Amino acid sequence: MEIQDIIVSHDNTRNHLDGVSTIIQKGKITTIIGPNGCGKSTLLNVMSRNNMPISGNVSLESKDLVHYKPKEFAKKLAIVYQQNDVPKDLTVEKLVSFGRLPHHSMLKRNHEEDVKAIEWALACTNLLEKRENDLEALSGGERQRVWIAMALAQQSEILCLDEPTTYLDIYYQIELLELVKALNEEYGLTIVMVHHDINQAIRYSDQIILMKTGQIIAEGAPRNVITREVIKDVYGVEAIFNEDEQFGFYMVPLAI
Repeated sequence: MEIQDIIVSHDNTRNHLDGVSTIIQKGKITTIIGPNGCGKSTLLNVMSRNNMPISGNVSLESKDLVHYKPKEFAKKLAIVYQQNDVPKDLTVEKLVSFGRLPHHSMLKRNHEEDVKAIEWALACTNLLEKRENDLEALSGGERQRVWIAMALAQQSEILCLDEPTTYLDIYYQIELLELVKALNEEYGLTIVMVHHDINQAIRYSDQIILMKTGQIIAEGAPRNVITREVIKDVYGVEAIFNEDEQFGFYMVPLAI
């Protein structure tokens, strides 16, 4: 996906995205980080066609996103939002099955392919044993996995995640990020994720896009992006960096 000179303004007083250009690498995990209000989710929404820029363009496979029909685009990209309302009286499997809607038409529905896709999505997210459970009875981490399973059943090439670990305990944060990593490594899924935890972004990303006030300040491999100077400029904090034999490179914020 190629993003060129995107400008987004919601209130005509300031640009929420101000001339943003980048390339999302196929088959990689790209994480967008930055302070609150810097434009992370706005950029993700532009990629998913949920926010239209006032100028610039976004293309996928050399085709402008505006030229994709809705079902055609849904087969290319799926998005899971930070907060999702939990429907009442709905089972895990039923919600996951909604991911198959882009593959249906009034005249055509492949039941066998639907079953295979739903089974695969439930298996990937370790939800096979909970398929008959009501969504309301699940933990926060389990519910987030259900929404991801629905997106997987959509069988899109790109999976976008907006702050997927928000409101989750640390254990479930790591569990979900390990799932994201496995989906990328085992199935080659391209993943674009908005995240707030810098160390988790370092550990689970191939590429980091660091934003500030609607612009991209730095992008590239985590070690190249997350530096003492950049962290001071973007977040206003002093930090030190260490290397762990098992877990690798990490950052410790110390002072303002």
